[in-house]
Amino acid sequence: MSATVLAADADPIEFHVVEEVHHPEGGSTNLGFWIYLMSDCLIFAVLFATYGVLGASLAGGPGPRDLFELPLVALNTTMLLLSSITYGFAMLAMHRMDQKETLKWLAITGGFGAAFIAIELYEFAHLIHEGAGPQRSGFLSAFFALVGTHGLHVTFGIIWIIVLSVQIRQRGLIPANQRRLTCLSLFWHFLDVVWIGVFTFVYLMGVLR
Repeated sequence: MSATVLAADADPIEFHVVEEVHHPEGGSTNLGFWIYLMSDCLIFAVLFATYGVLGASLAGGPGPRDLFELPLVALNTTMLLLSSITYGFAMLAMHRMDQKETLKWLAITGGFGAAFIAIELYEFAHLIHEGAGPQRSGFLSAFFALVGTHGLHVTFGIIWIIVLSVQIRQRGLIPANQRRLTCLSLFWHFLDVVWIGVFTFVYLMGVLR
């Protein structure tokens, strides 16, 4: 935009008004999501610490050796780790701007996540059927709180995958959807790291102790 000012006994003075254009950036989104992940880290840190304190409080009831089935837990762990790999393939497809491949790998990731939740629910139902519910002892209360909270996060991640897949089908791999895919990637891999801690600290060490 330009304008001209006429001054007395002087040549016309022309000046320009520069209109500032604001470009939406994903920096604030990424920062906010990192803050959320840090808060989630604190939640799981408290749950791990609680389990560490109450893990030996059996109240005369069954302990990890009596309850945990490592082959089943190993299968569950495999489901989640495979989902992490397939999500990586989804991100590679996104960078190639291949919408069809991105959606395919997201669906496979959600399938592995659903299998993980199904196995976990089976384990919970079996424990409760055996009389080892969360009210049985401090150990089981801490166990159900830690593993159940992680399971809720995975369930939320599956819902997020479904919603994001719908958005990609409707609007394609626009920058906003790419940012959402990146945030979901951080979230999903974070859950994998937490589960490795659960598998090692709760299941493996509990059985081998």
